[in-house]
Amino acid sequence: MAANPSFDISTGVDLQEVDNAVNQAVKEIGQRYDFRGTHCTIELDRAEGVVQLAADDEFRMKQLLDVLNARLAKRGVPARNLKVGDLERGAGTSVRCPIRLTQGIDADTARRITRAIKDGGYKKVQTSVQGDEIRVASPSRDELQSVIAFLRTQDFGVELRFGNFRG
Repeated sequence: MAANPSFDISTGVDLQEVDNAVNQAVKEIGQRYDFRGTHCTIELDRAEGVVQLAADDEFRMKQLLDVLNARLAKRGVPARNLKVGDLERGAGTSVRCPIRLTQGIDADTARRITRAIKDGGYKKVQTSVQGDEIRVASPSRDELQSVIAFLRTQDFGVELRFGNFRG
């Protein structure tokens, strides 16, 4: 007997695309006249999943964020998976700002997603949290398709990806 059809719900950013966007932003900052003579940097820490921005003042930080966001959008990195941290004051007027990259669904969001599916009235659908992914299974493929359509209308604070659809 074949297993029930299922799919996986996940989230995350492509670190290679983020790296490319950071490199493009650094190149643009080096060429722009309004950034000449300033100490503005953008660095990606792949292991931690953090992009660290540093600027001379808050105005330059806003410009850095705009440049980086434009490059990330062009590379197809979902803005919903970026968590911009608070500005950290440094010496003088310098500021730093960490941007966390969401890799995987955290436990709280997974509970909210499974609760939304259950509250949506899908009777035969079963969900199971598997690490940082959620597996959704049902005997009916049509019901799985309607779950995907339902989840696309909801807002969970992260960009959801639906993959690994097995029939």
